Amino acid sequence: MNNILVLQCSPHAGGVSDAVADLFAAGMAEAGADLRTAALRDYAFSPCTGCGGCARPPHNCILARRPLPGLGGGCAPMDQAEEVFQMISEAQMIMISSPIYFYFLPAHFKALIDRTQRFWAQQGGEDRVALPLSRTKPVLVAMTAGRRRGNLLFSGSLLSLKYFLAPLGAGIRETRLLRGLESLKDLHERPAVMAALHAWGHDWGHRLATEQSPIYELPQALPPDMGKP
Repeated sequence: MNNILVLQCSPHAGGVSDAVADLFAAGMAEAGADLRTAALRDYAFSPCTGCGGCARPPHNCILARRPLPGLGGGCAPMDQAEEVFQMISEAQMIMISSPIYFYFLPAHFKALIDRTQRFWAQQGGEDRVALPLSRTKPVLVAMTAGRRRGNLLFSGSLLSLKYFLAPLGAGIRETRLLRGLESLKDLHERPAVMAALHAWGHDWGHRLATEQSPIYELPQALPPDMGKP
């Protein structure tokens, strides 16, 4: 498999969730899998404004590939949300690594999630396209939180990701939900966790490189939050 996307979703470069993604990616690469790592913070896009423009065919977003507002007019960077959706569409498998802020995903990631409204709009009208229920692209999700407690610490984010991924033909296959990781120091003090993340990537890389595991399968139920470390 030559099209695996590792998506780093933190606004902070070099933080804990980036390190988690790097450990996973290193394991995959060692097992012979080819992959691409992309940081969501490197892609500029506006949040959904709720204008309803995508409700009508052809269900395009009016913000797509337009200059970002308030950033210099014609010299402003172009909205790149569609570039991210294209990467997701082209990938055969995705790994998402994100921190948890105030029991939810970072703002820039949430903005991308809201921009999938146009894909949901395709399901709602007379020209709707059926959701892909029989072949679901696998997504591996790692989430990191500084907080050590909270029975629902990851639940809201997992539910949001489920419906973010559904119209994109993808679904959560496995998760790693990590508590008490406020800084890189916290991660480095847990060598067993680091080794397990590397092994997670290596295991998937080996399975994909040797085609020992079917990639697409029926959607699975969401996993419960993991317990305390």
